[in-house]
Amino acid sequence: MIINHPLLGPRDSAEFTYMGDAKQIDRPDWQSPNALAQFIDYAYMRDNPAGAHRELWYHEQGDRSFLVVTRDTTTHEIFSVELASDVARIQGRIA
Repeated sequence: MIINHPLLGPRDSAEFTYMGDAKQIDRPDWQSPNALAQFIDYAYMRDNPAGAHRELWYHEQGDRSFLVVTRDTTTHEIFSVELASDVARIQGRIA
C-alpha cells in the first residue's frame, strides 16, 4: 500500500506504523466531571468498521510525523492523507 505523504510524497506503508482510530486525536479533558468514564472509552472502546475509516499512522522510518489517513478498510483504497497536526488544529485541539 502506498501512502501519499503530504510533505514527502508517495511512501510505502512499511515506513509507517498503524496507530489506530484517528479519534485518538480528540483526547478527553482530564478535568471534566466524568473524566474517568471518558478516558475508559478513549482507551478501550474501538470501532472495527468495514468501509471508509479515518486512521492514525506514524511515519516511524521517515520524518516521524503523524498522519490521518482516510481509507476503505475492505479495499485499502486511500481517499485522503492529512497531517495530524493540521487535523487537530482544525478541530481546535492545538493553537
